[in-house]
Amino acid sequence: MDEIQKVGAGIGVMLIKNNKILLGKRHEDPEKASSLLKGAGTWTMPGGKLHFQESFEEAAKREVMEETGIKIKNPKIICINNDKIESVHFVTIGLISYDLEGEPETREPDEITEWKWFDLNNLPEPLYFPSAKVIENYKAGAFYKKEENKKMSLQEYQKACLRTVKEFENETR
Repeated sequence: MDEIQKVGAGIGVMLIKNNKILLGKRHEDPEKASSLLKGAGTWTMPGGKLHFQESFEEAAKREVMEETGIKIKNPKIICINNDKIESVHFVTIGLISYDLEGEPETREPDEITEWKWFDLNNLPEPLYFPSAKVIENYKAGAFYKKEENKKMSLQEYQKACLRTVKEFENETR
C-alpha cells in the first residue's frame, strides 16, 4: 500500500532593523542543514515547523528565540506560500517583526553557521527558496501568488535557490 503523504506547515520570519533583514547561513552539509525542503549552504530567515496547537505568532516568537536569541514582539502575518519539491510539500506562513530585543547569536551552529544583517536591496546568494518567496511577496506587497500546480524536481529547486529576489520579481511581472 502506498504511503499517504501529508502537507507540512511552517513559518519564516522577516526580522527588520534599520531597513536590513536578518539572514542565517545554512550549514553546507545537507545532513546538518536540517530541512525537508533541502537548502544546504543557502541564506535563510529564522523559522521552522509549526507545533501542534501553536499559533503562527507563537511559532514565530519561539523559532526566532531558539535560533537567534532575539525576542520579538507583535509579529504580523504578511504572506502565505505553497512550497513544493518532488517529495515534500509545505505551506509556509511569512511573518514580519520590527520590534526586536537583543542581538543575533548563533544558537544552533550545527544547522545555521552565522547570522548577518543585509540591506533588503542587496541580498546574499543563494537564498533559501521559501525565504526568497516570502521576501518577494513582501517587496511586491502580495499576500499570495498563485503558482502552477507542479512539483519541482530537486534540480529545479536547486536552480531556484540560486536565483535572486530581483529575478523572482522580473518573472512575476
